[in-house]
Amino acid sequence: MNRLTKAAIVALALSTTAAPLAASAQSRHDREWRQDRRDDRRDDRRDHRSDRRDDRREYRQDRREDRRDWRNERRDDRRDYRNDRRNDRWDRNNRDWWRGRAEFRDYRGARSGYWYAPGHGYYRVEPRYQGYRWSRGGYLPAAYRGYYVRDPYFYGLQPAPRGYRYVHAGNDIVLIAVATGLIASVLYSVF
Repeated sequence: MNRLTKAAIVALALSTTAAPLAASAQSRHDREWRQDRRDDRRDDRRDHRSDRRDDRREYRQDRREDRRDWRNERRDDRRDYRNDRRNDRWDRNNRDWWRGRAEFRDYRGARSGYWYAPGHGYYRVEPRYQGYRWSRGGYLPAAYRGYYVRDPYFYGLQPAPRGYRYVHAGNDIVLIAVATGLIASVLYSVF
């Protein structure tokens, strides 16, 4: 055998054994690379989960702080409103107490056949109720129940109980049961 044939046989032997070794080395490398990628993705998911948890915690904390701030602002606003309103009250001894109040903007004094309800304006009244004196235990007609008092505090009244409402009836303020119109109390000659 000559040298060339020997070299060809050696080359053939090497190629048949080296190729599977190279392939197995490459496949081992691919497996390790895939495993590394899986591990990286798993770590990314864990990081992402923990980031979301942290974001939720921060969001909850921010909402709690916002609620606290909102409550404190409302509390301060109520205090300011009460302090402003203390000196702005109805005074039975002052005949001009109503002047300058927004709900009396269109008030032009007493008119025959009409009543005036602050904030609502003049409304026609049946003649039998002109000069009528309301009393506790009576009933306010349904036609006059809608002229409610918008600011009972101004008149020194307590908030109306549930199911009751203060209503303007002529120059009087009447506390009535909303469902029936039954008069629970009367504040006479307000204006």
